[in-house]
Amino acid sequence: MTEPEKMAEEMKTHLVNDIIPFWKGMRDDRYGGYYGWLDYDLTLDKKAVKGCILNSRILWFFSNAYLFLGDESLLSEARHGYEFMKAYCMDKEMGGVYWSLAYDGRPEDTTKHTYNQAFAIYALSSYYDASKDEGALAAAMELFHIIEERCTDEIGYREAFDRAFREIGNDKLSENGVIADKTMNTLLHVFEAYTELYRVSGSVKVRERLLWILDAIAEKVYNPALHRQEVFFDREMHSILDLHSYGHDIETAWLLRRGTDILGERSYEEKMLPIILDLTSQVYKAAFDGHSLANECEKGAVDARRIWWVQAEAAVGFLNGYQLAPAHREYLEAALAEWEFIREHIIDKREGSEWYQEVDRFGTPTVGEPIVEPWKCPYHNGRMCLEVIRRIMNVSLVGMQK
Repeated sequence: MTEPEKMAEEMKTHLVNDIIPFWKGMRDDRYGGYYGWLDYDLTLDKKAVKGCILNSRILWFFSNAYLFLGDESLLSEARHGYEFMKAYCMDKEMGGVYWSLAYDGRPEDTTKHTYNQAFAIYALSSYYDASKDEGALAAAMELFHIIEERCTDEIGYREAFDRAFREIGNDKLSENGVIADKTMNTLLHVFEAYTELYRVSGSVKVRERLLWILDAIAEKVYNPALHRQEVFFDREMHSILDLHSYGHDIETAWLLRRGTDILGERSYEEKMLPIILDLTSQVYKAAFDGHSLANECEKGAVDARRIWWVQAEAAVGFLNGYQLAPAHREYLEAALAEWEFIREHIIDKREGSEWYQEVDRFGTPTVGEPIVEPWKCPYHNGRMCLEVIRRIMNVSLVGMQK
């Protein structure tokens, strides 16, 4: 067995024996959906806020785990997530998906955010693939039209809105001391969601928007002089902060490749490939220390924390870089090293836990950071396992046969 095959087998074991059972255990059978908080000491708060992003990502995860493994219990989990989304996360009066709910399903934060609508599309599209429930596909298409009709301007995607889709300040997707009108992060995940929606629907309109987003990434977000993406923008898409987000760039690299593969548009494959390789190369040179990836660099100052999701995306992104440019064997070595770091330091070995949220560059966990919170879910680490297994075992990247 080769080293990559060994990594894929280990990830499959981790997926089946650790990640899936943990998230099954977060299921709320009384009020629906999945519990929203497990603290560092593994104390479950059954009355914590339930983020709609969290529940969308869990729905996406169980749908794709079912498509991979064919285990009917996984489809049952996905159905549970879908019923909760349909009953509580979606605003039946004004359309769209809320930001968060109280533990019992009452709206807690009625903000409508483009990022949040996108993750619901991502989840509903995968659930449709798993279940063939036409209602899920119809809901995904409805959210697509909401984004396109209510969340766009002549330049790109506006982001934050109140319940009635009146624009408000974008504090939820802004960080590092700035408030951004537009962000790379939202654009990336609209692209990711539309990729999945196009894969399962074949919609011409969705395809057109995917091509438009690729142009926007290439011409407005990607900075060829600095070999990175810009992160935060004003309304006209001018960068407002000197920030290199290593995790987002390596994630973007492989998501762009997946998107162009699914689109099958050769001219865009050729247009995006140099960007994909440049982003991969720069992250490798600037942020990878031989075993793990730093978080980001703001105004020349590196944040050396090892964030859980950044490590997961690095494992996939470096493997993607090696598959696109096999002469760069250092990318394969980086993917293998990332998995070793994850296995030894990010996976929490305590019974009843999953992954630490962050550790330092030596692998020491940050005490106090929760194991589950509105952004911490099986989306990055579960997807890492599925994606690496698919790639190494030469299984189609656009869906697996049960």
